Amino acid sequence: MKKNLMFSLAMLTAGSLLAADASPKDDVTAAAGAVSGAASYSWHTITDMGPNAQFTPGPVDGKTEKDGYTLVTMSFNDNTTEILVKGTNSAVKTQDNGWQSAAEASQGGGGGGFNPGRMAARVAQNKKPADQAAALVGQVGDLKAGADGITGDLTEEGAKSMMTFGRRGGNANISNAKGTVTFWIADGKLVKFKTHVTGTVNFNGTDNDVDRTSTTEIKGVGTTKVEVPDDAKKKLE
Repeated sequence: MKKNLMFSLAMLTAGSLLAADASPKDDVTAAAGAVSGAASYSWHTITDMGPNAQFTPGPVDGKTEKDGYTLVTMSFNDNTTEILVKGTNSAVKTQDNGWQSAAEASQGGGGGGFNPGRMAARVAQNKKPADQAAALVGQVGDLKAGADGITGDLTEEGAKSMMTFGRRGGNANISNAKGTVTFWIADGKLVKFKTHVTGTVNFNGTDNDVDRTSTTEIKGVGTTKVEVPDDAKKKLE
């Protein structure tokens, strides 16, 4: 009896020490992993381009099933674009053309205007929100838990990556890149994260000030259903 009591006390002490050792970074990583490892989830992202922005993108809504389909809906003004992804394959639906493969949608979509095929291919390469959040943990110097979430400053390289949406800057030169990220966790799962980046991007000799805030809310973890039309599935084949 005495041995059992001592063993139980030792286990409780070890558990308390492990809990005390868990850092905010560990908490966010685990919470993001709980979402990415779930059978499915959905998300809603809004982006504020700052007071001097020439345009404001519409919301982005997405649904994903683990190892299955991902359906993303993007809005801009009165136009809605849907993008279906499975693996590295993607299809896109515009209001003018219905469902097309990324290759079909790219035809005749060159120049500097909106290219739905290119957008579909890019979405197929993007990390899903829970994976994006996990990657952000590695782009902060430190995270601190507070009354309004778990917050930290992005490293300079992390801020630059956010300013170029995780891609190479190409001909762009970035200066004064700064940023913050905040995570919210409930019941051991990531429920929201927000990034705010500022800086200047010089592209082909022209300076453009960036002041962008993106907020993503995650919901329906494990219960989200992705309903895919047959004509969309055919465009992935």
